[in-house]
Amino acid sequence: MDMDADGTADPVAVPLAGTSPRTLPRALATEAVHAGREDLARLGVHAAPIDLSTTYPSYDTRDEAARIDEFAATGARPEGPPVYARLDNPTTARFETALARLEGTESAVAFASGMAALTAVLLVRSGRGLRHVVAVRPLYGCSDHLLTAGLLGTEVTWTDPAGIADAIGPDTGLVMVETPANPTLAEVDIAAVAHDCGSIPLLVDNTFATPVLQRPAEHGARLVLHSATKYLGGHGDVLGGVVACDEEFARGLRQVRFATGGVLHPMAGYLLLRGLSTLPVRVRAASATAADLARRLATDPRIARVHYPAVGGAMVSFEVYGDPHEVIAGVRLITPAVSLGSVDSLIQHPASISHRIVAEGDRRSAGVSDRLLRMSVGLEDVEDLWRDLTGALSAPGRAGRSPEPSSRTVPRPSPSGGR
Repeated sequence: MDMDADGTADPVAVPLAGTSPRTLPRALATEAVHAGREDLARLGVHAAPIDLSTTYPSYDTRDEAARIDEFAATGARPEGPPVYARLDNPTTARFETALARLEGTESAVAFASGMAALTAVLLVRSGRGLRHVVAVRPLYGCSDHLLTAGLLGTEVTWTDPAGIADAIGPDTGLVMVETPANPTLAEVDIAAVAHDCGSIPLLVDNTFATPVLQRPAEHGARLVLHSATKYLGGHGDVLGGVVACDEEFARGLRQVRFATGGVLHPMAGYLLLRGLSTLPVRVRAASATAADLARRLATDPRIARVHYPAVGGAMVSFEVYGDPHEVIAGVRLITPAVSLGSVDSLIQHPASISHRIVAEGDRRSAGVSDRLLRMSVGLEDVEDLWRDLTGALSAPGRAGRSPEPSSRTVPRPSPSGGR
């Protein structure tokens, strides 16, 4: 994907599902606004309706029984009117359709949270006797914990990207990477990893980059995971998760969702669909500000190291010479809080919050130092954010010694998107 000088992505042509090859594809920004909403004018409405029903009337019980049998056998989305909210919901289905279009996959299946979505993926594979997972650190702390703790009966082999092929065994059901990674923003060559996976499904957590900056399915990933709570929703007011994938895998995910009940509420589905419409604008604007802040931090003598991905994005991580806890306590405009991807800027200390559940040795070996701070850059003016940051860094006791010049470099987005 081509990148502008400020690290934002150029428009991407997205093929339309169900159209002839002669139909011109639409740009990503257009799809973000219109995908999942094509029937609204025909329905006589402008905004997508919210269907809050938990159950639906059916006077033809024979037909209903046949549709339930079909779902139990195949996991395909039932044709005709809805049956029960745990099985499917029209509002949530709109969000799934739109996200699949943005990621360039056949289907998408939404869940109550990102962790519910990852759980469903693991259950689909373990249900086939494939309990072994190969994973690359760092991952989001709770993803790491879910794999390591064996709560779902999974066994995990941690490796670096170069060791993936050797780590795969006969019972391997999944390879998982997160790129850019949480919280170090380390990047993985998705195409190279997909090649090493062979026939084993590759899951890429694309929460930080979003389809605006990268589309993992185009590089060989079979599964694309999002904590929809973050950039897809974009306003810090909705919890959700989603997996974009091929229809075959989606059928298994729907069956797990129905059996375990990790469904996305229709109001959340509505908010996520609405969030997608402004996703490209939000991501590009916040990315430009984040790149600017990363450059400023890279020349600041109070900062030991800056992490900013070549693909760009609105996340910046940096290691301080002073006390990171005092920096957190010193911000006033930026909100000290876990999570990310909102229109307002957030900052947190991963070793204390998002990655606290990961063993200390594993955190440090993955590059999550005790002095690392992670900032989710929002839509505020860059000068206001910098004033707040530098004030928090300059308070008594927070300034540190001057670092070596080589430790203050920050990668600039490359024309190829850093792939």
